[in-house]
Amino acid sequence: MRGLQTPLARDCEVTMIPSGERVVVPAGTEVRVLQTLGGNVTVQGDYGQLMRIDEKDVEVLGEDYLKQNAKPAEEQPQSGEFDPESVWAQLRTVYDPEIPVNIVELGLVYECKSTPLPEGGHKVEIQMTVTAPGCGMGPVLVDDVRRKVGDLPGVKEADVQLVWDPPWDQSRMSDVARLELGWM
Repeated sequence: MRGLQTPLARDCEVTMIPSGERVVVPAGTEVRVLQTLGGNVTVQGDYGQLMRIDEKDVEVLGEDYLKQNAKPAEEQPQSGEFDPESVWAQLRTVYDPEIPVNIVELGLVYECKSTPLPEGGHKVEIQMTVTAPGCGMGPVLVDDVRRKVGDLPGVKEADVQLVWDPPWDQSRMSDVARLELGWM
């Protein structure tokens, strides 16, 4: 439903892109949907400003949006057993709000390891970065990763660190990302 111009149905707290600042946008404000990946929605306001509406608030875009973007029931493992592949699958559901490619394909995840805990379950440690050091969306993406990985069966702790070394560059992108962005 990209390109939909719609008024917000109620006041909504959004994240400004790229600053990461949280602000309340009043009901009736016209926005245009730009990206609907990973559950969150990137919209553009009347003056060109980019904003991210969190997944929990997407109903603010109205019934037409909800009908056309109905999410199928998520498939989660039924047992409480830890599956390392499910961690990578969750990481692939986190998107940079300005780039329509997930953080794995962008090459933003530098390390992902899991350790069994003595009391049961696993600790997952992730080191990731963002495309530009001054990007205020880094902490927002870290929170997304921590929440999504922490909700997986068998994960008792998700430690997500934002790192700057080595600096990210386009060579870290996968061929999938390059193809998606038209760089191949």
